[in-house]
Amino acid sequence: MERKNDIRVLVVGCGNMGASHAQAYHDMAGFKICGLVSRGDSNERLNERLGGGYPCYSDYTTALEATNPHAVCISTYPDTHEEYAIMALDRGCHVFIEKPLANTVEGAKRVAEVAKRADKKLVVGYILRYHPSWQRFVQLSGQLGKPLVMRMNLNQQSHGRMWDVHRNLMESLSPIVDCGVHYIDVMCQMTNSRPTQVNAIGARLTEDIPQGNYNYGQLQIRFEDGSVGWYEAGWGPMISETAFFIKDVIGPKGSVSIVAKEAGGGGHSDNVSAHTKTESLRVHHAAIDDNNAFVKPDEWIDLKDEPDHHELCNREQAFFLEAIRSDLDLDELTQHAVDSLRIAIACDESVRTGEPVDL
Repeated sequence: MERKNDIRVLVVGCGNMGASHAQAYHDMAGFKICGLVSRGDSNERLNERLGGGYPCYSDYTTALEATNPHAVCISTYPDTHEEYAIMALDRGCHVFIEKPLANTVEGAKRVAEVAKRADKKLVVGYILRYHPSWQRFVQLSGQLGKPLVMRMNLNQQSHGRMWDVHRNLMESLSPIVDCGVHYIDVMCQMTNSRPTQVNAIGARLTEDIPQGNYNYGQLQIRFEDGSVGWYEAGWGPMISETAFFIKDVIGPKGSVSIVAKEAGGGGHSDNVSAHTKTESLRVHHAAIDDNNAFVKPDEWIDLKDEPDHHELCNREQAFFLEAIRSDLDLDELTQHAVDSLRIAIACDESVRTGEPVDL
């Protein structure tokens, strides 16, 4: 039942993340889905899963005209993000958009400028920012001193439908851009320092993607405070499961690591729910005594009560609702989304040119 003050939201893109956000809107007070949009039949399958009753559309422009939404949730492929977001903002809609904000830095800036000019809320789906365990991971990194060494990856042994998804994604962006923006954003939070240079390498491990594209990449970032960061991402049926999960930050005073024994094991890398799973944080203290023995044992912070993927999407959408109703200032968050994309795109340039890129 639609309530007077509900935010009417049009969901565009009904795959993995779009379906998760639609479920959040379906379950939450404050939102009312007014339409589901997809090019294929994923909207009809999602509608059935949600109990039916939502209008389904195959064309975004038609859906905008027909539903007159207050907000639009965009979970399509990145090459449509800029166009779809600007269309929604120009119609006076608030926008929740999956990362990355656009597939170019200039496009991301244009979306940010239109949102500001239209005085509408723009929330980018950086899901790790809503995860209490990742928030704690960032906070604990601040106790390690400077410089920091940050080691992260998200390799995915994709097959079946997920390999189709990844091949489609790579028509817009490489893995180190599409996934990398999350972890670059985390590194920038940890250092609170300006990145100065990136260097990256990549490899095309399959003939199943267009010539010139690559499905494995590794990037390195230098920061002004001397910190360095490393991130690795690969997609495809050839990717090793044992290379799936590394999340470490090291400083002069010790280290903090996410230890995901279940999620980091075999057979989980193509499961989107495992990508944010933490389970435990291991805190290591570097202090030693006169005999070079460690003064303090490692601490284990048990995180078994962490939110699952569905609950994280609920938290993202709860923030979106609060941003609209409380008129939150999102300028800084939007700038962070633009900055992380700028760094990721520079890494992609480094792969393609074989040269470091100064920022």
